[in-house]
Amino acid sequence: MEKLEADIVIVGTGASGLFAALHVPSDKKVIMLTKSDAENSDSFLAQGGICVLRDKNDFDSFMEDTMKAGHYENRKESVEIMINSSRDIINELIGYGVDFATKDGKLDYTREGAHSKPRILFHEDITGKEITSTLLDAVRKLENVTIMEYVTMTDIIEKDNVCYGILANDVNNNEMCIEAGYTIFACGGIGGLYDHSTNYPHLTGDAIAIAIQHGIKLENVDYVQIHPTTLYTKKRGRAFLISESVRGEGAKLYGKDGKRFANEVLPRDIMTQKIREQMKKDDMPYVWMDMSVLGEEVIKNHFPHIYEKCLEEGYDCTKEWIPVTPAQHYFMGGIHVDKDSRTSMSHLYAVGETSCNGVHGKNRLASNSLLESLVWGKRAVVDLLKKEPAYTSDFDCLAKVAKSHQLSNQEKMYHDMVLEEIERERQARG
Repeated sequence: MEKLEADIVIVGTGASGLFAALHVPSDKKVIMLTKSDAENSDSFLAQGGICVLRDKNDFDSFMEDTMKAGHYENRKESVEIMINSSRDIINELIGYGVDFATKDGKLDYTREGAHSKPRILFHEDITGKEITSTLLDAVRKLENVTIMEYVTMTDIIEKDNVCYGILANDVNNNEMCIEAGYTIFACGGIGGLYDHSTNYPHLTGDAIAIAIQHGIKLENVDYVQIHPTTLYTKKRGRAFLISESVRGEGAKLYGKDGKRFANEVLPRDIMTQKIREQMKKDDMPYVWMDMSVLGEEVIKNHFPHIYEKCLEEGYDCTKEWIPVTPAQHYFMGGIHVDKDSRTSMSHLYAVGETSCNGVHGKNRLASNSLLESLVWGKRAVVDLLKKEPAYTSDFDCLAKVAKSHQLSNQEKMYHDMVLEEIERERQARG
């Protein structure tokens, strides 16, 4: 077994993990790992944008929009932290070179479902790619950070509820032990467990399964968000999302009868319900979306990649309606963390979609995810730098302790474990 050491090990190369790495001092060694290419995180796929507090007069509205979308099950403290941190986060992103859309020399703002006003910054319809690729480029320039691709975490090294690092396998199934003073889970969501999802298929909730095995506290694991509008296709594979900002800009939804059936900027869970009701009424696997009302210039400039994808599927969305259908999209639950991203296990942090800090409540408000991931990715590092790192002189023993938790057919077992936990909590809520 190969043995590596680091001050911090970060599992995942999405926005939250990358932003965490960028806030680690240069004298601290960081190892980052990902199950796929570093670019293959859901953060790269985010289309719509990232929320920001426009001014102090927007605070109450931003808070209410987030709480209302989350059915008031949000942790208010977390929502306040996210909103109050938003402008600083945006300024940092711009400092790294993120190119947000501008209008008349000022930042441009768009609106998405359940937002009472425009407060979303964007880059065409690939905001996630613009942000995450910029952060990845910045991390790759850091001499203290090593990124390991096609390496899968299989367990954590743990004793007496203290995390000392992780176990992992590379693409050739070679085992490695990474000892670290701190571990940050930034592993993404659970979309790979579903037949129809906007997520990458390798995001299968591995950190959630490991948390279950080690008794790490979870929260709201049955809160799984369905995105109401993905491009309908008979082809297999990841569902292509039609950004909520398309509807925020004015696109309309129609049933088979050519009539509108709902307000297009409803919260995602309610919008999904309305679409499913219409699909059942029409006995169709989709409803229709009319983007042409936005005009060819808006479509080709604001949503060029959606336009190109529709063309690939045989639809010119500047002239004709496109078929859309719901698909699994986001995980609001996850590993319970406090306001500083700390889990119930010492020296173990969780950030991004893997974690549940209470911001989203029962239903995530559009474009809060990138912001939330960056806020808590940074907070994790700020917090751990205040503490003494975890050390052990019994490395081999701890590796064996962790190894004893491993199961045959591990990947399938992990998948089943997470799905069973989701269903168990769903049934418990009645």
